[in-house]
Amino acid sequence: MHHNTKNLSRLLKTARGQIDGIIKMIEENRDCIDISSQISASQSILKKVNIEILSSHLSHCIKESFEHGNEQDKQAKIDEFVTLLSKIMKG
Repeated sequence: MHHNTKNLSRLLKTARGQIDGIIKMIEENRDCIDISSQISASQSILKKVNIEILSSHLSHCIKESFEHGNEQDKQAKIDEFVTLLSKIMKG
């Protein structure tokens, strides 16, 4: 992986902290709107991390495959990425 590991770790730790906070909010029977807001904030962080990882994958792994791979390797990378995008868009 060729990405900013420190930044991604920091973001994921923030999301983990938010999720821990959400669990506590639920256990304390806090307001549903407040809980939902925290869930949305956590999802936003996870989406940001996913975009960074996918961007890195495109910029390095897929680019390298297209520069040095054969047609079968190139098609495999395209198929892999399309499958992943399909899963992401369903979610």
